[in-house]
Amino acid sequence: MPELPEVETVKETLKRKVLNKTIKDVRVIYPNIIENISSNEFIDKLKNQTIIDITRRGKWLIFHLNDYYLLSHLRMEGKYFLKDSNEEITKHQHIIFDFTDNLSLRYNDTRKFGRMHLVEKDKLEESKPMQELGLEPWDNKLNKNYLKEKYKSKKLPIKTVILDQGIITGIGNIYADEILFLSNINPYTPCNKLKDKDLDNIIKNTKITLEKAIKEGGTTIRSYTSDEGITGLFQNNLYVHCREKEECLNCKSIILKTRIGGRGTYYCPKCQKERND
Repeated sequence: MPELPEVETVKETLKRKVLNKTIKDVRVIYPNIIENISSNEFIDKLKNQTIIDITRRGKWLIFHLNDYYLLSHLRMEGKYFLKDSNEEITKHQHIIFDFTDNLSLRYNDTRKFGRMHLVEKDKLEESKPMQELGLEPWDNKLNKNYLKEKYKSKKLPIKTVILDQGIITGIGNIYADEILFLSNINPYTPCNKLKDKDLDNIIKNTKITLEKAIKEGGTTIRSYTSDEGITGLFQNNLYVHCREKEECLNCKSIILKTRIGGRGTYYCPKCQKERND
């Protein structure tokens, strides 16, 4: 958390606020957030760079600059706030981009799990973060044959494998539960036992679920916001996630919670029956 819909919402929020702003200076309070270069190099290279565009790949934000791409992963608690440059730095503001117009974009992260990479313009696809990512949910190459090839040697539960960012990128715990519910697939099902129909349903319901979540601005559970005072609304449309001991909206069975691969997992025992074949 945030997952693809939340990162997409953050991207669109930031585009309205910081496009065409030029970085005058950078203040690095917690250097460990920067992964691939030193903080001094990070600062020097970002000075006088203008934010031309912001895109997204999986859960990564990509700031397009004159000479570089700034990659930013929010992990669990990362947020961006636009402030006056002279405003006091608060406890959880770790990277501060000061603009020439006396505003500053501040990366705030309670847990300090977020990460940033600065990549030269012609080396984006060669960068480690991008090389590790699978297909976007709307990529034309995402079909049942692609999933069949990826899943054929894996005996892990589908709940674990659907979270693998190297296969389909952007799906996190919340949306994995929702996708499997809509696909009538028990989360314990070994992924190499899935039928062609299951694979088609996973692809279809991944798109449906994420598109709806994007329209609602993401899901607000615990502390996600895309901006100060802005929260997502998709939590009002969840079928199973965080609905333990409540009635299934489809069949009135009681939603169960379990742990699969260390992740809290919610499912309906009737709509998502275990299979013997």
